[in-house]
Amino acid sequence: MTRNLFIALEGIDGSGKSTQIGLLKSNLENAGHKVYTTFEPTDGPIGKLIRDIFNHRIEADQRTIAGLFVADRLEHILNKKNGMLKKLEEGFTVITDRYYFSSYAYHGVHMPVDWVIQSNALAAGILRPDLNIFIDIDPETGMDRIRKGRNSLELFETLENQKKVRDKYFEVLEMLKNEENVFITNGNRFPEEIADEIWQKVKTIV
Repeated sequence: MTRNLFIALEGIDGSGKSTQIGLLKSNLENAGHKVYTTFEPTDGPIGKLIRDIFNHRIEADQRTIAGLFVADRLEHILNKKNGMLKKLEEGFTVITDRYYFSSYAYHGVHMPVDWVIQSNALAAGILRPDLNIFIDIDPETGMDRIRKGRNSLELFETLENQKKVRDKYFEVLEMLKNEENVFITNGNRFPEEIADEIWQKVKTIV
């Protein structure tokens, strides 16, 4: 099967993923690509369930929530209307916010790293990113950005948890370094500087 480029952006909250997705989309479109951007959870029934849990309308433990993210990932890939695989086959370059880590980005402080990797193996076997970009940011800086941009913090967004999640990101990246095309960039800079470095990396695989 021939398909277009598939890029995932990773990073703890406050790292500026949404901004960088928008800037990368503009760069790709200026280079002649049709671009589809997408975010998790999806707008399907599993994604709705996840959001209901986060909004405290439904109670669930961490393992259940992490499992739901894995199920939502498969829906995100295979949905017949707007799934990432469908969009790639239609000629779009696809950019997604989180891919390998989303079940764990929220709950990784509770789940073993091996579980994260194994539970995402099925999705990665169906559709693996051509490039996984991790925007690294100091947790203190990330927390400052979150506090400025939100009225309230979710329970997992404490400085202690941010540090744990960042450490686990690097643990996973180290375990996957021979399997994944991972690019790590320093997120403690002006957005335009980060975007330029990301674009230079993307141009090597376009």
